[in-house]
Amino acid sequence: MNRFKGKKAVVTGGTHGMGLAIVKALLMEGAEVVSTGRNEKKINEARQQLSTNTAHLFRSDASSITDIKELRKVVAERLGRIDYLFVNHGIAEIQELQQVTEESWDRQFSINTKGAFFTVQQLEPLINDYGAIIFTTVANDRIFPGLSAYSGSKEAVKAFAKVIAAELLPRKIRVNAVAPGFILTPTMGVAGLTEKDREEFIKQGNEVTPLKRHGTAEEVAAAALYLAAEATFTTAAELPVDGGFAQGISN
Repeated sequence: MNRFKGKKAVVTGGTHGMGLAIVKALLMEGAEVVSTGRNEKKINEARQQLSTNTAHLFRSDASSITDIKELRKVVAERLGRIDYLFVNHGIAEIQELQQVTEESWDRQFSINTKGAFFTVQQLEPLINDYGAIIFTTVANDRIFPGLSAYSGSKEAVKAFAKVIAAELLPRKIRVNAVAPGFILTPTMGVAGLTEKDREEFIKQGNEVTPLKRHGTAEEVAAAALYLAAEATFTTAAELPVDGGFAQGISN
């Protein structure tokens, strides 16, 4: 398939996990991509995996307005105008009520919420009419203890998708979100997990997911690309990619 031949896209948080899977899928189908990450080691590892002149990887901190404005310049220089923007970056820290610190709260909201909003604000002028923006949120209808700050930050992003979709109707830019459940990634989306924690996290996720397994980063990428290229009559929607987790079904 070459759904994205000749198309140009930006993927934030695109150096590992779900973001990297989105980048790989876009490249495989012919797109040219600017991808960002904060960690230089992961950027270099991703660059080695991709090794193509149609992938441009840059360090950019989503919590920094200065970096986001610089990203806009980079995108304009490398790609000119773009067709798709995937706002995928995020961080989760598991802390119950009395453990949450101001620093942790600010870090999660700064990256997940402020970073998502201002990334769209800065890059929207570069998006072609009839383009698409896809946010990564989370399957938030069922919640585990310790995720108050993270869940709140992602609920805000869900709201952004709906409001920005309304604001961009005149330009026919569709704005949607993918909402992953338990997805197998190197970090499982949670900062600071030990290998033992990761194994327990995977076990719990398999037990509570109706399909009795974790999803893959490639499955999330497939949903994100569907919203970008094929869901041409869909906007302001959130697509669960969670094996039935948030829907509360059971067998």
